[in-house]
Amino acid sequence: MIRHVVMFTWKAEATEEQRAAVPAELAKLPAAIPEIRRYEFGPGRNPGNKDFVLVADFDDDESFVTYRDHPAHQAFIAACVTPIAADLARVQYEVAS
Repeated sequence: MIRHVVMFTWKAEATEEQRAAVPAELAKLPAAIPEIRRYEFGPGRNPGNKDFVLVADFDDDESFVTYRDHPAHQAFIAACVTPIAADLARVQYEVAS
C-alpha cells in the first residue's frame, strides 16, 4: 500500500472562504477517483505547524499516479490549492497493508 501525505501552509492573505473550500472540495474526490482507498484530511491544531494535512492510501504506485494525474484532482489543485498555498510538503511511502 502507498501512503501519500501532503502538509500545507496557507498564504497570509488566504480568506476563510478559500480555506473552507479545501476540505469541501477534497471530500468530493473519493467519489470521482476510485483508486483512493483511504482519504483523511483536516486543519492543523498547533500554531507554528502546518495549516492543513491530507493523508491518502492507494493499493500501489500505479493507483497513486492515477490519482495524482486525474483531471478532478488537477482541477482541485488549480482552483483551491495553488491560489492560497504558500508552502506544501509531499511524501509517498510504502506501508504494510
